[in-house]
Amino acid sequence: MSLSKFESMLKTNSIYFFDLVEFEEIIVHYLDTGKHSLAKKAVKLGLEQHPTSIDLKLLDVEILIFDNKLEKASQKLRRIQLLAPANEEVYIQKATILSKNGNHEKAIINLKIAVSHADDKVDIWSMMGMEYLYLDDFEKARLSFAKCIDVDHEDYSSLYNVVYCFDMQKNHEKAIVFLNTFLDRSPYSEVAWHQLGRQYFVLKRYKEALTCFDYAVLIDESFIGGYLEKAKTLEKLGEFEGAIKNYMLTLELDDPTAFAYLRVGECYQKLERLNTAIDFYKKSVHEDPFLDKGWILLTEAYYEQKDYQKALYYISKALKIDDYNVFYWRKYSDINIKLNCFKEGIKGLEKCLELNDCSIEVYTALSDLLMFVGDFKAAFEVLILAQDTYKNTAEIEYRLSGLSLVFNNEKEGLTHLLNGLKIDFNMHTILKDLFPSVSVNSKVKELLYNYKKAME
Repeated sequence: MSLSKFESMLKTNSIYFFDLVEFEEIIVHYLDTGKHSLAKKAVKLGLEQHPTSIDLKLLDVEILIFDNKLEKASQKLRRIQLLAPANEEVYIQKATILSKNGNHEKAIINLKIAVSHADDKVDIWSMMGMEYLYLDDFEKARLSFAKCIDVDHEDYSSLYNVVYCFDMQKNHEKAIVFLNTFLDRSPYSEVAWHQLGRQYFVLKRYKEALTCFDYAVLIDESFIGGYLEKAKTLEKLGEFEGAIKNYMLTLELDDPTAFAYLRVGECYQKLERLNTAIDFYKKSVHEDPFLDKGWILLTEAYYEQKDYQKALYYISKALKIDDYNVFYWRKYSDINIKLNCFKEGIKGLEKCLELNDCSIEVYTALSDLLMFVGDFKAAFEVLILAQDTYKNTAEIEYRLSGLSLVFNNEKEGLTHLLNGLKIDFNMHTILKDLFPSVSVNSKVKELLYNYKKAME
């Protein structure tokens, strides 16, 4: 009634009288519904009709804070504090301003003063918990949120925050004790059972986790989070059929998600039903074309089927989304080599090096591929570059030996061969595998024979 009367007044430019409670209800309604311009008008008119109202003055400050006019809000708060030094809302608003300015320690001091003046302390404890979180003081944050739960067992926001604090401290065992105590008082809380299951899951106590998720979905048969976690747990236990069933339930309960399709696909792949897995991977990327994991799983599936052309198509899709992923570039190179597209294979390995994937495998694979296409000079340069990172490495020494001998640099070739033999004699087969013409060189054979004899 008051609201319609107020809006009618605005339309007709008339002036109606509202008592203080009516103004407060109107302003709070507009703030809650995001209609701040109307809230401002209501505050202005309210203060004209009730100029001494502390509550209206505080609502005025709240709007100023929302508009980020913090200095003006602070000035008004100082005046209000002189008039009402025991009003908890004064200190709450001061804390809000301090928090926005990054002064979380002083914000907490003001919230403690607010608590001392308040009858209903829950919201203030919650605010205090958030300030401690800003300071990464998880212990004090947890204790603040726990106070909220003591007053209201259905304050699930605070429950989540308590568990978050335990998670950040990696105190999973203590989280389990806390949640079990909570469930002794509220045994039908699906949220608490879900959170307890998550703690057991992190600790790899999968059977206990599964029991918790069973309770969660038994209490609330539409609890999607419970079914998801149950499915993930069944996967860990190797029960892929059961996992699929639970993932499919989430798809029935809510709009389909790429994640669920992806997990179903992976379960089918583990059951060696690769074609069915591919169907679900395709559903996943249809649901979310920017989910690169879906594209890479399709790549792996077709690679496994030796359908390298399709594998190349899908790895290219993944690279369009994330072309900084060295694993994708390695796969791209591998697939192109399978298709005899050596130029693209070289490109993939060079991209890995550009992205600082400087593993010995990348260097040697690139060098071997360059040798295969006949670019011995580039292969040599890659190995010299690899030596900056991998000194005294047999894989590099044997390759440098072979290439030096190919370039008719016998002295250097034999020196690298000797270096390789000293590091790892058994790897000398690299020379035979990659440089069969070199391995029959009489001086190479003599050095190998003499070194082997000396080892006996």
